[in-house]
Amino acid sequence: MAAREPFGNPGPDAAVYVISVAAELTGLHPQTLRTYERLGLITPGRTGGGGRRYSHRDVELLREIADLTSVGIGIEGVRRILDLTDRAAALAARNEELVAELEATRAALAQALAARRDGTPLPPNKLPVLRRPSPGQSMVVWRRTP
Repeated sequence: MAAREPFGNPGPDAAVYVISVAAELTGLHPQTLRTYERLGLITPGRTGGGGRRYSHRDVELLREIADLTSVGIGIEGVRRILDLTDRAAALAARNEELVAELEATRAALAQALAARRDGTPLPPNKLPVLRRPSPGQSMVVWRRTP
């Protein structure tokens, strides 16, 4: 189901533009959009009848591809740049998660140390005791999410 914003405005992932409109918005020929799809650079949505529908995010990606190719970067170079951009974004998001987890751990540790100084009994440690697995065994580490 397409993402929607309040008041009926389509979200950036809502597939709303037909190929001719997407081509006009990007300055590309419709056949170029089909070629980029065939090469796996973009994946537009489809209607029940099979017609292509492009989202605002798709149009922005097509503009980025057009900018890269206009400065002489080949399709494989574009593919690699897009892949590295996606990886960098995923790593940045994961880094944010880890920073938040580290801050929560530091806060819990500070709270436990303060309780220890005050003589307040500490809650039992709910983490499992980790042992080295013997050969042929595997270990599963669980992490609680807030």
